[in-house]
Amino acid sequence: MPAELIDGKALADATLTRVTERVAALRAAGRRAPCIATVLVGDDPASHSYVRMKVNRARRVGMEPRRHDLPASTDTAGLVALIEALSADDAVDGILLQHPVPAHIDERAAFEAIAAGKDVDGVTHASFARMAFGEPGFRSATPGGILALLDAYGVPLRGTDTVVVGQGPILGRPLSVLLLAADATVTMCHVHTRDLEAQVRRADLVVAAVGLPGLIRGEWIKEGAVVIDAGYGPGGRGDVEFDVARERARLITPVPGGVGPMTVATLLAQTLESAERRLGVA
Repeated sequence: MPAELIDGKALADATLTRVTERVAALRAAGRRAPCIATVLVGDDPASHSYVRMKVNRARRVGMEPRRHDLPASTDTAGLVALIEALSADDAVDGILLQHPVPAHIDERAAFEAIAAGKDVDGVTHASFARMAFGEPGFRSATPGGILALLDAYGVPLRGTDTVVVGQGPILGRPLSVLLLAADATVTMCHVHTRDLEAQVRRADLVVAAVGLPGLIRGEWIKEGAVVIDAGYGPGGRGDVEFDVARERARLITPVPGGVGPMTVATLLAQTLESAERRLGVA
């Protein structure tokens, strides 16, 4: 029997409905709307599309988005100065620096300029450390969305043999520490892993986060496994050979419509949480 599809869009819609209701409650109590500031450097069409979508979603839930689009000529000092100003602005609750930035910019320095309390995308060293030690803080948005999906579908994590394919700082690494904090048994793999097939074949939970369409063959998936495909490569295809994998897995995310919608929902939910804390209503 084909695997059940994990409906990220449905869960994201439910999450955003709750966010909309809580934002409305803030406004009804005479409080300001939560504010998320987006920062985009350069002219990459995909990045502009992603930011536009996030800004539109923020407006739809009643938040105030502040969009800062900077020219590709912006240097590290200029970008850091803007982010530091936003971090110091009491009217801003969350800061999103769209990744990636142009190659001449020190992206890590820009991320670290985000105040920890406004790091609603979970990209700073401080946020990573809190995730690693299971302490309160903001999760990286996509990994946080993945954990919400696993929880919604009743996937147990304690002791579960889990393989994460991808070691990126935005997805693979923070997801691995979140899974470890939930007591999963985690093996981190990547495109250079020797005998990747053998690692995937033994896993009860496979998370793909590389961005290479079809990297993980469907026949590698263990019967009854759970498959989370967070890859998104050329042609809008995921990292997992979907049609074959679906015949073997118990649960699987489609691409698109699986992980992607939960990234934005998590980002806005954490912006609301930041605003509620700052307004003293959390």
